[in-house]
Amino acid sequence: MNTRLSAIDRRRFLRGAVGFALALPSFETFAGLAYPARQPNKKRFASFYMPDGVPMPLRKDPAYRDWSWFPHGYGRDFKLTRCLETLEPLRNEMTVLSGLSHPAVRGVHGHSNADQFLTGADTGGSGDYKNSISLDQVFAEEVGEHTRISSLVMSTDGGTGSPRGSQTMSYNRNGRPIPAEHKPKRIFDMLFTKSDEAAARKLAMSNSALDLLLDDARSLKKRLSANDQETLDDYLQSVRDTEVKVEKAKRWINTPFTAPNVDHLQLEITPDDPRDYLRTMYDLIYLAFRTDTTRVATYQIGRENGVGISDHLARAVGFKLSHQLSHQTKEPDGWKNFGIYCRFLSEEFGHFAKKLKATPEPGGEGNMLDNTLLFFGSASSAFHLSRNYPLMLVGGSKMGFKHGQFLDYAGTGAYRGGWAPGDTEPWKMNANHEDLPLSNLYVTMLQKLGVETGSFADNTATLAEV
Repeated sequence: MNTRLSAIDRRRFLRGAVGFALALPSFETFAGLAYPARQPNKKRFASFYMPDGVPMPLRKDPAYRDWSWFPHGYGRDFKLTRCLETLEPLRNEMTVLSGLSHPAVRGVHGHSNADQFLTGADTGGSGDYKNSISLDQVFAEEVGEHTRISSLVMSTDGGTGSPRGSQTMSYNRNGRPIPAEHKPKRIFDMLFTKSDEAAARKLAMSNSALDLLLDDARSLKKRLSANDQETLDDYLQSVRDTEVKVEKAKRWINTPFTAPNVDHLQLEITPDDPRDYLRTMYDLIYLAFRTDTTRVATYQIGRENGVGISDHLARAVGFKLSHQLSHQTKEPDGWKNFGIYCRFLSEEFGHFAKKLKATPEPGGEGNMLDNTLLFFGSASSAFHLSRNYPLMLVGGSKMGFKHGQFLDYAGTGAYRGGWAPGDTEPWKMNANHEDLPLSNLYVTMLQKLGVETGSFADNTATLAEV
């Protein structure tokens, strides 16, 4: 293919002769041709859900110092514990929040509450079930028309799951679940277009989809400025690295887990496979954002109640089952073991955020993290408790978010969910503090993302501190 600069279409694809197209980052060389060198910064949003709650030992417990998920201190004077300390380099780009939850489901057991995390709907603990539109889809309605994929919906377990057993974070305007994709290869192929059956066969036989495009890439590179050539090389290497990770991740995600007790199974996977899988999923979102294939993504890292392959992510740090760790906190080193797993999740999330921060905004100003709002959290805190959600906002400084703080709406004297031997499970206890509606935060987020709205779910206000 003869790649002429004037022929670059507005979606900026590198096209191969066999029906593939790889989305490209913006290049300054194209200024005045297909699109301007500098464009208004695009706003992006990604949400990540971790199941099973977080470690919340009581203050009198020795484990409280190191393994309480929420930071110590408040405001800008806070200290991250070992659960989150790998995020210290992002301190000025992050806000940790406590004391927020959805009022309609505060009495629901934590096994049944993931469905409403981004919706705030009254899904209940049993009986009739109805959901509503999720936060990501409200934003996708605003920006989805500008990208090839309106939103990227992902989870480790895939599909939709069942009512109160969600395997997707995303719900449409009618409250119906949007199936999540969990196969890295399928997500990777979404970044390519195949125009016919022959192209599909060619891709299936190729060791690398990228190999089929390299001749075109070399032709394009000759026409680029030195700075753009470096950008193209770096981008193609990112695609190559992700493609390699996709192949590795296939080994783990395709391994069948049919028995709830895996202690005696001989599984042909290595302990690092779950980490490779998680990192690959983050890298796929990174590529989708970098090429402006989408500006909206959700990734449900795991399903509640220890169901599905996501319960085996703890193998990455030497444990067998993730959900089991939340049940074993009363055993010796129980808080520490649970904390090690949560540290793993925050570390991989931080790795993704740092990658965005290290990447200049394509065709815009600042870096990609400046223009990307990341939301990380859970609808459970301490052992099935549907209150005081553990939450983090990272990025979006160009949108006006005020970071570098711990917003402790629960209050330092409030009951925050810990428990000790002999205690009633936290979700059965009466609250001694009334959380703020989480939708107050959601309306604040939507407004800063550029959505003109004053309401979402059951919000009562916005959060000026954010």
